[in-house]
Amino acid sequence: MILAVLFTNADGNILVERFHGVPAEERLHWRSFLVKLGADNLKGAKNEELLVASHKSVFVVYTILGDVCIYVVGKDEYDELALAELIFVVTSSVKDVCGKPPTERLFLDHYGKICLCLDEIIWKGMLENTDKDRIRRLMRLKAPTDA
Repeated sequence: MILAVLFTNADGNILVERFHGVPAEERLHWRSFLVKLGADNLKGAKNEELLVASHKSVFVVYTILGDVCIYVVGKDEYDELALAELIFVVTSSVKDVCGKPPTERLFLDHYGKICLCLDEIIWKGMLENTDKDRIRRLMRLKAPTDA
């Protein structure tokens, strides 16, 4: 299951978060852990360079894209390889929506579309769509073709 997808700015402020199957009382712990993980490791990282961690028998894959840090957390079948595929789809979609690696301002200007992207990529903690064209069509609320 995909437990969480988090977007933060460089200062660790949360821009978007999605939790699946994580009790409310544990969410603060995960937020703090991920922000600290990013603060410790993402300084000087290249755009879209993937970093991997493990915590409490779950996997974390995270990266930086422009001025935005992206974290995905998964367990069971969502190991580091599956999460790497997920984060690739998420970063590609964010770049498509924003037109380039986003600044915090650009990210927030496109907040609604980014949230729609996330909804099309992940459904109830499972990876739903990885095809960029299909995600783009679904975001526009058009029925996908079976071509």
